[in-house]
Amino acid sequence: MANNIQAIRGMHDVLPDQTPLWQHAEQIIREVLAGYGYREIRLPIVEKTELFKRSIGEVTDIVEKEMYTFDDRNGDSLTLRPEGTAGCLRACLEHGLIHNQVQRLWYYGPMYRHERPQKGRYRQFYQLGVETYGLAGPDIDAELILIMHRLWNRLGVRSKVKLQLNSLGTLQERAVYRDSLVDYFRRHLEQLDVDSLRRLDANPLRILDTKNPAMKAVVEAAPVLMDYLGEDSLGHFDALRSILDDLGIEYEINYRLVRGLDYYGKTVFEWVTDELGSQGTVCAGGRYDGLIEQLGGRASHAVGFAMGMERLLALMETLDQISVAGDVDVYLIRVGEKAEREGLRLAETFRNEIPSLKLQLHCGGGNFKSQFKKADKSGAEFAVILGEDEVAEGKVGLKSLRGENDSTGLQQTLSRDEAIAFLTGRFGKSS
Repeated sequence: MANNIQAIRGMHDVLPDQTPLWQHAEQIIREVLAGYGYREIRLPIVEKTELFKRSIGEVTDIVEKEMYTFDDRNGDSLTLRPEGTAGCLRACLEHGLIHNQVQRLWYYGPMYRHERPQKGRYRQFYQLGVETYGLAGPDIDAELILIMHRLWNRLGVRSKVKLQLNSLGTLQERAVYRDSLVDYFRRHLEQLDVDSLRRLDANPLRILDTKNPAMKAVVEAAPVLMDYLGEDSLGHFDALRSILDDLGIEYEINYRLVRGLDYYGKTVFEWVTDELGSQGTVCAGGRYDGLIEQLGGRASHAVGFAMGMERLLALMETLDQISVAGDVDVYLIRVGEKAEREGLRLAETFRNEIPSLKLQLHCGGGNFKSQFKKADKSGAEFAVILGEDEVAEGKVGLKSLRGENDSTGLQQTLSRDEAIAFLTGRFGKSS
């Protein structure tokens, strides 16, 4: 007997019992972003490999080790997208969306990185990305933080995340700081781990982001980038802090919060949690004005953030109670030959009259007892019962399947119009 084919390591199925939580979070995300005037852009999963080499950099772990890259039949090198920012900016440049224009955009979908799978870090993972173009001031940086603040509140996890801020200044300011940082770490080579020694020449700022506890002391004693910032960078950062203070948004300054790519500058931020072990960053963002020119566009301004959905959902699952609407509102039971036929027609009538109603029609036969068991298992709030007597009288039975709705648990007999009116009041959505 052949072995069953299983999913690729690090790529997971989302099963029907799990999808309601995903749908709940996705719906709130859509509502919050629409409330701020952001528009959705849908991007290809596959891009030319050159896009990521130019944006992320050829000498990064992502490009060198983690990308799923292949040659297509034309000999072009293509890559499954490891992140969304580069593709979003590519699309905007290609279609002229940011030439003398302001854009507020968001996208959502799977990303791919071939790295060691662990809880909260997968080879296929879903990501929300929010990007803005053409705005230079700290007010748009603050707006992105406010979007996430509202999203955390709507999802019930605000108390479980903390906002961290830093400023990376300009490329010129970081160059001076970089020299000072390299000089400092060269005086402490014996305290650096293998990863840090490798980063010392190529990407020394990433040493500050090490998760190695043995390096905590040497990193904390390193020079601070904030001390190297000029008046404009400090003014931008102070203005952002002032906005957040006025709005009562709590934050902490993390002088070790960095990005490893040169096109980032000024504001960087992360929302972090203590609930998910080593995978503590749930959302990360920052200003990346330099990437537009790097991809061939005219100099402009860009700031955005990305949030991993798997980590968000893992965080939501730490809540004591998650209120998510069920898959079914009403389960229609039908017993008898006439009821079998009439039940199909009645189910369609209910769906026509109450478009928002989630109604599941029993199929496969069985007596009342067995059908009630399936109705209860479906999670429906009510059962609509149709037997031979109800068909003859033009009526239906209606029974609560959840005690909080009907403490007696008794079945009511209603006309079809009365049942439609009741279910409309319960499950109908006003237009």
